[in-house]
Amino acid sequence: MGDDGERQLSAARWKSPLRRSGPGTYTVAFGAEDRAVLRALPAQLGAAIAAKPEDAVFRRLFPPAYANDAIAEEEYRSMVQPDLDEARALALTTLAQTADATELSEEQLDAWLRALNYIRLWLGTLLDISEDEPEEEPEDPAHLLYYLLTAWQELVVSVMSGED
Repeated sequence: MGDDGERQLSAARWKSPLRRSGPGTYTVAFGAEDRAVLRALPAQLGAAIAAKPEDAVFRRLFPPAYANDAIAEEEYRSMVQPDLDEARALALTTLAQTADATELSEEQLDAWLRALNYIRLWLGTLLDISEDEPEEEPEDPAHLLYYLLTAWQELVVSVMSGED
């Protein structure tokens, strides 16, 4: 059958672990290991933020609105930071609490998307990943986790946009 035939056959058998099941509802069929990762990472990010909220590693999570005006930035932060923190915490909590769900609402899946993005930004910053792609992708566990998070985020976007 050759390599091409095997790839086509395996692609035909592959079933997405996330599918739209009806208007505003989604079926989730991730494996146990994936679900364990989805449960654990939100708590890890939350603990890291709580321990060192001013750490440079969180700059991508909390980009400045007024990079060249410290007073305007401080005023802006005082007005919006509590709401941003609350929205981020809610998304991370939703991901952790629904990691074992077999069905999600549109709102829950949107929270997954936002939480995955926060976690990817954090991990990407820790790994010093930039938009410039290396010639060879590292294969250490942390980079593989980053690529997995990227794939999950792309899957969520695809399913929510009706491309599944």
